Amino acid sequence: MKTTVIIILVAAIVIASYYAGVLLGSETIIIETRSTGPVIYKPYSNLTNIPNATTASIVVPAIDQSGNGVATNLTVQVVPGSGKTLVNIDKLLFWVDTQNSIRTARFVAEDVLTLNMSYYDLVFAIEANATVIEGPSAGAALTVATIAALGNKTINQDVMITGTINSDGTIGSVGEILAKASAARDFGATMFLVPATQSIVVTYELRRHCEEVGWTEVCTTENIPKEVNIANETGINIIEVANIEEALEYIIKP
Repeated sequence: MKTTVIIILVAAIVIASYYAGVLLGSETIIIETRSTGPVIYKPYSNLTNIPNATTASIVVPAIDQSGNGVATNLTVQVVPGSGKTLVNIDKLLFWVDTQNSIRTARFVAEDVLTLNMSYYDLVFAIEANATVIEGPSAGAALTVATIAALGNKTINQDVMITGTINSDGTIGSVGEILAKASAARDFGATMFLVPATQSIVVTYELRRHCEEVGWTEVCTTENIPKEVNIANETGINIIEVANIEEALEYIIKP
């Protein structure tokens, strides 16, 4: 019994040490995402020298906890394998919703390209200048990068995209579109792909309204809605895309 307890404690310490390295240190590890939970692999320090690998990278504009625009670099590598999905994490708190986006991206890519994914391993690398990256809004970008890597295609870096990805390939709505469009422009994009109906957003302007009621002045704060055309506001070309096939027409080089 004591031996079993010791083994369990040692295993717990090893796993905790690995995760501590992810959150606090600079060591890169590989985590395979499975429905039963993450499986930790040995450190994998150089993902650029894998034989027979194809790679695609995309920059996604994101908003950090302070409301500032940050560039999130997503890279997908495809290697001959047995259907594993691996994630390279470096100094990044990895949310469950990001793992779900990766699973969906893989499924949609398989459907679009009509490939048997059991012959390929996918390695996702996510790097950002922010501590926490929200997973769902990067879903469309993850899917684009996965399709490009599998098809050995080049992504047009002048085009950026935001949006969730659904299992049927449609692109879902996200928040903070205006801020993300501004960030995309600042990062050098000339075109920003957004989900359907999100090229125009509604913002609210606070206005103080006062009126005389008898001998008293009564003032209230009102929220005045205002429609904002994102393209006009930010100076970047905004294109609405309803699904991943439409996005590919703009973002994948022929």
